[in-house]
Amino acid sequence: MVYVVLLGMIAGFLALRLYTVLGRRTGHEQPMPRPAEERALPIVLPRATETPAEPRDAAIRLMEGGAEIGLRAIGAADSSFDVTQFLLGAKSAYKIILEAFWSADVEDLAALTSDEVSEAFVAAIEARSEAGHVLDNRLVSIERALITHAALVGREARITVRFDADIAAVTRDAEGNVIAGSLTDAVVTHDLWTFAKQVRGGDANWKLVETDEA
Repeated sequence: MVYVVLLGMIAGFLALRLYTVLGRRTGHEQPMPRPAEERALPIVLPRATETPAEPRDAAIRLMEGGAEIGLRAIGAADSSFDVTQFLLGAKSAYKIILEAFWSADVEDLAALTSDEVSEAFVAAIEARSEAGHVLDNRLVSIERALITHAALVGREARITVRFDADIAAVTRDAEGNVIAGSLTDAVVTHDLWTFAKQVRGGDANWKLVETDEA
């Protein structure tokens, strides 16, 4: 259940909205600002013009074999879609959305996720608030991001990404005392996040529509 997954995550700060960071080749993408203490190791979405072309074998390493047919269908329906660029954006989105949840930024979560996922995030935020818990965390690293599934259903493109990440997590009480976790020992997480967008008409922005544990 997404609710269970969300309850296991812990606190940060949201800098920007997700909107069009995934899978677009406009030539105008800009690095995404992050808190000052994290800028030494930024996760950014590079300009498409600065991203070298991926040889076919390297591109395949970005996905599992079963995803290729779906990605080709999405690319045929949306000429702006690029697999490598999408995955870079997905990694940025993973961090941005987690930090929005950790900082209880309900308004931004609603803008970045589907109604169902947003409701699950809000329920988890309300539960921890009622318990008097404050979340404190840091995304140490994303060890791997791999596209596991892709499909074009009607006008909707759906892509599932597996994230293997290390998160330093702490839960504090209302007085700031640590009641669980550690900022020095990272927890290994394996998440499956599905992003969706309309390729023709409707909302052209990618949104998080489903989360699960890998």
